[in-house]
Amino acid sequence: MASHRVAGRKLSRYRDQRIALLRGLVSELIIHEKITTTLAKAKETRVVAEKLITHGKKGTLHHRRLAMAQVPNKKAVEKVFDDVAPRYEDRPGGYTRIIKLAPRQGDAAKMAIIELV
Repeated sequence: MASHRVAGRKLSRYRDQRIALLRGLVSELIIHEKITTTLAKAKETRVVAEKLITHGKKGTLHHRRLAMAQVPNKKAVEKVFDDVAPRYEDRPGGYTRIIKLAPRQGDAAKMAIIELV
C-alpha cells in the first residue's frame, strides 16, 4: 500500500539511528568531497548536504548554528562555510552529483558515488 506525500527513506533503521547515519555520511562527504555508499543512502545524503551548503551560502551566525544543529561536526561545518559555500556562490542549487556503480559483490546492493560538483 503506497502512501502519498511521505518524504524520506527509512533505510531499515529507527529514527535516531537514521539521523546519526545521515549526519555521519554528510560529514564525510563534506570533509572528503566524495564517498561511496548505497544508492538509497546517497539519495538521502544529498538532501541533507544540499540544505547544509545552502546554510553555508547565507553565511550568518544564525545559519552557522542551524548547520551545527543539523550536522554537529565542527570540522565539517567550518569547511562548508569557509571552503565549500564560496565555491557555489553563483550556483542556485544542485551541489552534489550521484554516479551509479555496479552492484556490491556480497549482497548485490545498488551502489553509488556521491560527490560535490
